Amino acid sequence: MTAAGNKVQDHYASEGIAARILAALRAAGGSEAGPITPDALAPLDHFHGRGLKATKEMVALLEPLSGERILDIGGGIGGPARWTATHFGCHVTSLDLTPEFCRAAEELNAATGLSDRVRVVEGSATDLPFEDDGFDRAYSENVAMNIDDKRRFYAEALRVLRPGAVFAFSHYGAGPKGEPDYPLPWAAGPGTSFLCSPEETREQVLTAGFEIVIFRDKTEEVLPDLRENRRRLEEHGLPPLGLQTLMGERIGEFQINAARSADEGRLSVLEALVRKPA
Repeated sequence: MTAAGNKVQDHYASEGIAARILAALRAAGGSEAGPITPDALAPLDHFHGRGLKATKEMVALLEPLSGERILDIGGGIGGPARWTATHFGCHVTSLDLTPEFCRAAEELNAATGLSDRVRVVEGSATDLPFEDDGFDRAYSENVAMNIDDKRRFYAEALRVLRPGAVFAFSHYGAGPKGEPDYPLPWAAGPGTSFLCSPEETREQVLTAGFEIVIFRDKTEEVLPDLRENRRRLEEHGLPPLGLQTLMGERIGEFQINAARSADEGRLSVLEALVRKPA
């Protein structure tokens, strides 16, 4: 693994993630705590500033079908994979680089009864451990910011999809007004943050061999959510059930920096649906 890859792992890694999440969920529910489901876990296992809402937007773009084989590239602790498998009846493979995230994903799959529908694989997004043409659809949510070799990232996604299949992705990109404030949810500093402009991202996707179906800068669309999340954090602090269970109290500062940077034009938010030629 590269030095940058090790630093990425260090940024995310911690022990006992699943135990902390399940304990927080049970504590919040008290004697009324219900079954452990992907929806119940949603405030804790969708590692994005806009949470489940962002995952729903991604899945609406992807349009998975029952029985399909879906690949989640950079699946973290598996929240989006479990939610998608449950609501669309598909089989999801969640790949992530961080061993602690993979162990947590497996434990949470077991807790939700989804071990037979969501497979967890430890590996790199730039060297996918899968055969050619093996998946019906793929998605990646807020992952590319940690990947230096973007062309390899998109080329590997293309390789493992069957001809005619689509790949949906959404992530932060560079803004026109300079460098963002660090630390951010994905990086403590610029050494592990690899941001590209919308124009650079479009060129990388096309060079990999994808056809573009949808490609847009959705920064203005998501800014109201980011601003509201920043306001809540600055006025009220972290919510009782939130991503601090995964990343610690530092996540509040990370999210405030991301929201401020986007608001000031130093981050963009990109979304795309691309297709492997038939």
